[in-house]
Amino acid sequence: MILASQLKFPLGQIVITPNALGKLASDEILNALDRHSQGDWGDLDKDDKLENDIALEKGFRLLSAYTGNDGIKFWIITEASRAVTTVLLPEDY
Repeated sequence: MILASQLKFPLGQIVITPNALGKLASDEILNALDRHSQGDWGDLDKDDKLENDIALEKGFRLLSAYTGNDGIKFWIITEASRAVTTVLLPEDY
């Protein structure tokens, strides 16, 4: 469950690609959205996490990377406007 009081930024409308919806479990998606909204950027390296921290302060696009229980890698991208957050697999980009 995502608590508004814990959000570091608004997620806007949350959308998911059909490919990601078909391959990821709903609990994995919700857990990753919760982590993303709290500034836990997942599997990114140190430099990319720093870039996200700067993007959070400056209002730029945010990208997190996670790995599902079955090893499927997926991304969550929140647009700079914070109007839309998309859950997708890298091949959907």
